[in-house]
Amino acid sequence: MVKFSRELEAQLIPEWKDAFVNYRQLKKQVKKIKISLHQRLDSDAAAARDEEIPSFGISIFDGLRALSAGFTSTSKRDHRDLSITGDDDSAEEVEPVQSREVEEKCFFNKLEKELEKVNKFYETKEREFCERGEALNKQLQILLDLKKILDEHFRRRQHRRCSSPSKGAFLDRFNSSPISDRTSETDVPVSDSSTSPAISEEVISALERNGISFVGSARSKAKKGTKPKAATMRIDIPATTPGKTISAITSMVWEDLVNGARKEGECGGDYISRKKIQCAEKMIRGAFVELYRGLGLLKNYSSLNMVAFTKILKKYDKVSKKQASSSYLKKVKRSHFVNSDKVVKLVDEVETIFIKCFASNDKKKAMKFLRPNQPKESHMITFFVGLFTGSFVTLFTVYAFLAHISGIFSSTFEPGYMETVYPVFSMFALLSLHIFLYGCNLFMWKSTRINHNFIFEFNPHKCLNYRDVFLICTSFMTMVVGAMVIHLILRSSNFAPHLVDAIPGTLLVMFFGTLICPFNIFYRSTRYCFLRVIRNIIFSPFYKVLMVDFFMADQLTSQIPLLRYMEFTSCYFIASGFKIHPYETCTNNKTYKLLAYIISFLPYYYRAMQCARRYMEEGYDPNHLANAGKYISAMLAAAVRWKYAFDPTPMWLAFVVITSTFATFYQLYWDFVKDWGLLNLYSTNLFLRDELILRNNSIYYVSMALNFVLRLAWIEAVLRLNLGPVENRLVDFSLASLEIIRRGHWNFYRLENEHLNNVGKFRAVKAVPLPFRDIE
Repeated sequence: MVKFSRELEAQLIPEWKDAFVNYRQLKKQVKKIKISLHQRLDSDAAAARDEEIPSFGISIFDGLRALSAGFTSTSKRDHRDLSITGDDDSAEEVEPVQSREVEEKCFFNKLEKELEKVNKFYETKEREFCERGEALNKQLQILLDLKKILDEHFRRRQHRRCSSPSKGAFLDRFNSSPISDRTSETDVPVSDSSTSPAISEEVISALERNGISFVGSARSKAKKGTKPKAATMRIDIPATTPGKTISAITSMVWEDLVNGARKEGECGGDYISRKKIQCAEKMIRGAFVELYRGLGLLKNYSSLNMVAFTKILKKYDKVSKKQASSSYLKKVKRSHFVNSDKVVKLVDEVETIFIKCFASNDKKKAMKFLRPNQPKESHMITFFVGLFTGSFVTLFTVYAFLAHISGIFSSTFEPGYMETVYPVFSMFALLSLHIFLYGCNLFMWKSTRINHNFIFEFNPHKCLNYRDVFLICTSFMTMVVGAMVIHLILRSSNFAPHLVDAIPGTLLVMFFGTLICPFNIFYRSTRYCFLRVIRNIIFSPFYKVLMVDFFMADQLTSQIPLLRYMEFTSCYFIASGFKIHPYETCTNNKTYKLLAYIISFLPYYYRAMQCARRYMEEGYDPNHLANAGKYISAMLAAAVRWKYAFDPTPMWLAFVVITSTFATFYQLYWDFVKDWGLLNLYSTNLFLRDELILRNNSIYYVSMALNFVLRLAWIEAVLRLNLGPVENRLVDFSLASLEIIRRGHWNFYRLENEHLNNVGKFRAVKAVPLPFRDIE
């Protein structure tokens, strides 16, 4: 039977962990009461034995009796201590105990503090969710008024344009279609009353009935110089795409040039369009879903704490032989976190609103959004992981045996093999290694209860778990090694070279084809999410930067060899298609060498642009500029190393050492202090931080040392070891693999630090921005 302390730890909300009842601490206090009770019984029994000893004479056996009694009492006390501490946390030491009365008083004092803590947190979150619910109701009412006005405006425009008998059917068809299917032809200008003054007045009147008026409207202009009674609002759709960002910036610049600086309370030419209404509706729907999820977490918080109080009081009754739980449980049940029904009413209200406004009165459809089904775990995935792992090991053994027989790593083997096959298969090998380490990260995050789905804003019902990632990795590597075996056999059998060399290209085409496959197979939601993230990175800084975006961009900075292999492979096959000598074109041509090093700079450039975007959006935080400086220093060091590769003079060697050393220590400082949150001089854990998820502190010191060593891989580029062509290839591949291992190692501590930041701020629900914003 699982102990309740472990069950509570498994079910509690990780971000609210500190706000739950400290059940373990209360249980320790109950153990101390039990120990004090047994100590009193032992002392009473010893006093009774002393009274029974006769006072006459002294026997020669008195010493033996005393020694035997001492051993007996010691063994009994040890047995009692083991029975007391033989619970699920038996490894924890029990603090020195005092008298039973004092320990009981301490227990109830701690119990009172825990009850007060739970009540206070519950009241805070309840108030927060109720305020959020009121704000959403206001936003929804504005949305419904705008939809109604736009529908009326469309009918009037159609009535003026169309006089044919079929217009009624057309209007009925329009009214029955959702907003997302309608054309954006019916944009209603709010700020410019010259085009449709009647509609503008209707918009203003309808919104002012709810205490809202849009900026730049005719009525607000008429009241210029006086403080309006209604709050001034605007549709605030985030500029999350390059088109929206460029459009917003262009309109701001144009307005400043033509109309001068903006006046307070005015926003010339703000249109209410179907597209904006559609985006606003989507944002409000997402906010309702997150509110519903937060209310469910708060209900779970209340029930778990109630069970914890009940369990600990029953444990106290069992130890103290009293029946004090019933009276104190009455006090607990009268507490706000148990007695309040605001959350239950708000849950019912959210369900009713969502069913009516976002699901067309279809409860089943609404519950798919509010309570999506949990994905079922299948043992079939585990079976295939084992099958592909065994297949990979077998095929790799066959390949190693064939490679040894063919002598592909010797100088007598055909030289084209290493130039054509090595970059393609190395690219797939590095990618598979990164996927495997990501699976290890997912396993560790789940084991340590780090809520990575919430941090990355993934859908927990569609995202990958570690078994899915291992399945992708093992199947992928099995396919790659199988292609390597087939390629080697055909090459050794003197098949046509152009047919044999088409195997790596075919594998590459299959990979990209699977990645962009539009059918709902092979984890389509994950593939498309990956493509969206890559798109956001490539078009930095025009896309809004999310946690998953800059986390993925950091992964790309460790995959520079893979990008260069990809560039060479593409160049090789393109040159082969144009009947040009591919190897000479893609290795000895200065233009392509320059392109290869530009590709090396791109991941650092993307991260620097993301930092610049976050600096502009997040209140001009200088930390983002400092973070951008880290990537700029890495770009500078890479440029100097590239120059040194073409001009290996002592002067450029000195520049390489200076720039690379500076960039390395800059990166190490940011890794340890900013990304991992370590090296806190005032921490209770030496050179670490106060809150640690891993219990063994030595793991953090080893991780810091390993990260430091692997950051020094650039030294190999300076030493320029004189090895053969095959050995140089293997050294490059090994260094690239070590960098990927370092990144996978870095990922765990980066997300651990982010998780602890969320825990410190009790953030367990995503804050969805609302479309209608008060600009005053």
